[in-house]
Amino acid sequence: MKKNKPFLLAARRNSFKYAFEGIASFFREEHNARIHLAATIIVTGLSFIFSVTRMEAMALILVVGFVWVAELFNTAIEKVMDFISAEKNERIKLIKDLSAAAVLIATLIAVITGCLVFIPKL
Repeated sequence: MKKNKPFLLAARRNSFKYAFEGIASFFREEHNARIHLAATIIVTGLSFIFSVTRMEAMALILVVGFVWVAELFNTAIEKVMDFISAEKNERIKLIKDLSAAAVLIATLIAVITGCLVFIPKL
């Protein structure tokens, strides 16, 4: 059995540093990150304009976060698959397609939630 390493604040600080480096890389390299950022800004603005309730805000925060997490995982999966093989491979294509489908489903859920929140306020 592997022995646990001691808890060190420096190690925790580094883990946050690496996470922020990942976020910076995500925005620098991925066009979809900028599209999701624009959508997030629009949803946030509409939330203030239409004075959404606390429950509506929580729903919007959850679905927007869901899309971000799905996109980050999709990007990570695509990078791993590109690392494994730069050549065309039907099995790798399927893996990439499935991870992209997860983002699509998350986005559709977010759009439906946004419609349920904002359409009645129009």
